[in-house]
Order: sequence, then C-alpha cells, then structure tokens
Amino acid sequence: MAGHTENAITIAAPVDLVWDMTNDLENWPRLFSEYASVDILSREGNRTTFRLTMHPDENGTVWSWVSERETDRDTLSVKARRVEPGPFAYMNIRWRYEEVREGTRMVWTQDFEMKPDAPVDDAWMTDNINRNSKVQMALIRDRIEKAATEHRPAPALTD
Repeated sequence: MAGHTENAITIAAPVDLVWDMTNDLENWPRLFSEYASVDILSREGNRTTFRLTMHPDENGTVWSWVSERETDRDTLSVKARRVEPGPFAYMNIRWRYEEVREGTRMVWTQDFEMKPDAPVDDAWMTDNINRNSKVQMALIRDRIEKAATEHRPAPALTD
C-alpha cells in the first residue's frame, strides 16, 4: 500500500512573489514553522540538493534528511524527492502553481510508501501529512500575503 496526499491553498499574491518566496530554500526556516535549518549541498541548473533539519519533536528527536528539488519556472512546477528517505521506502513531491483570479493557487502532492520497519504505516503518515500541510500552507499564505501588502506601491495622492 502506498500513501498519497494532495493539498491546495489560494494565496492573495502574484504568482511571481509566491514562486520566489516558496522556492527560496535558504529562507525556508522563516517561511515554514517546522524547519530549523536548510543546508544547500549542491546546485546544478534548476536542481538543488539540500539537507532539511526540523525543530526537535515532542520527544526531543531532531529529524533531518537530504532532498533533491528541481524547479521548472516555465510550467510553474517543482519536482522533489528524498535522497535519504529515512523511514520512507520513497517520497516524491510535486508542487504546482496556477494564476487564479484571487491570486495564486499552490498545490502540493506527495506520493510515498513507508518502509515495513517504519514506526508508522502509510495511513498514519497520510493523515499526518494532510494535517501538517494545511497548517504549513496557511502559515505560508499569511507570510506571503503580508509580504505582498508590504511591497504594494502607495496609492498616488491627487489634488
């Protein structure tokens, strides 16, 4: 059995700002609440290999792994995968962006399978990812919308 999630949110901001902020890996610790650090290991064209480290969990465990992410600005999409899958047999992620009347729609799709000896199963991880994605997406939306408001030009004053 494999796990699959798809979560989406609409952000009241231009696609260029959403794209730039969500693909600025070095700033992910300020964009996501769960990441303590991001270390860039290599960059080749649109492909970046990096280590993500989370804040300690409720038991004090610090989770860290290496991922690879490839952006495609022309198609407004990103493909990523865990290079060090940890408890996952595999983890593949796709981000899609779409310009909509209200701003930008961002969709995260994750396909994965837990290893047989993982501490949780696919169903548990699916629920966990769905819960956490909604929290992180709302936080990201709020931060990007705040940035969009701060970058809007002041209205022209007329006499």
